[in-house]
Amino acid sequence: MSPMLDVSDAVRAEIGDEEANRLLAGEYAPGSYDCTSCRTPGDPGSERTSTVLFVGEESAVLAFAHASCVPSQVVPVSEEQLQGAVRTIEGQPSVEDDVPDGPADAAPDVEPVAPEAPADGQEGSRQAVLGVTCGQVLMDNALAAALVVEPTGPIARPGSDGPGDDFLPILIEQGFLPVTDVAQAPATNPGWSVLVATGQLHAILQPPAPGTAQPITWWQAHQPLAVTDGWRAAVNKTNTVLVYAAPAGSIGQQPREDLLREALEKAAAAGVLVAAAMPLSGT
Repeated sequence: MSPMLDVSDAVRAEIGDEEANRLLAGEYAPGSYDCTSCRTPGDPGSERTSTVLFVGEESAVLAFAHASCVPSQVVPVSEEQLQGAVRTIEGQPSVEDDVPDGPADAAPDVEPVAPEAPADGQEGSRQAVLGVTCGQVLMDNALAAALVVEPTGPIARPGSDGPGDDFLPILIEQGFLPVTDVAQAPATNPGWSVLVATGQLHAILQPPAPGTAQPITWWQAHQPLAVTDGWRAAVNKTNTVLVYAAPAGSIGQQPREDLLREALEKAAAAGVLVAAAMPLSGT
């Protein structure tokens, strides 16, 4: 019996009709797999399975996911990210495997992230990087996956040498909206997305430049970052991430989600919080 595989037009275009047909016929289909999204076992012989093609600058890797988690798609990644995905898919140690997690019952509610480069298009005369915290916020009696973005210092427009902080004006110009009530989910910002691949956070992507098709990386983790099971479960339910942003010093590193929520509410009351809902780009 042929496997229950979904091969999207985009994946077919990348691998060719011959390879796509051989996949659908079962020649290359795995007997079982770990879903590249939720990391739980899957069986293409008994459940709909998506083919997910990770494409780097020089190579590509085909992975599989529950169709209920993500659709079949092509996920553009950097070559470094692709190699990290290969290590994860093959079960080989990655950089994160060298860091002890500690007991499960002592895991932190929120996970701070420290990227090593400025966001794309945000680099001015003052060098600042974007800190990103993964957490969950309560929306309509359900937990939603969220990212909170806060620079380590003021962000100047490219070419500017003035003393001001242009971080929020730049984001508002790019479609983020001011938040007045954290209890209300932000609107979707068209063209923006969050790249989660092999169960790890990779990047925040913004719309492609005019005349191009590939999205632009606005923020990228130096190494793919593990997220909590709760965060991943929340995002898999909706395929949506709520992305909040505030100027340097507005949120801070909060060790618990109740404190993170309180900091978000204070930033919103002070008029220094913007947000956008973004779909997943990848898995």
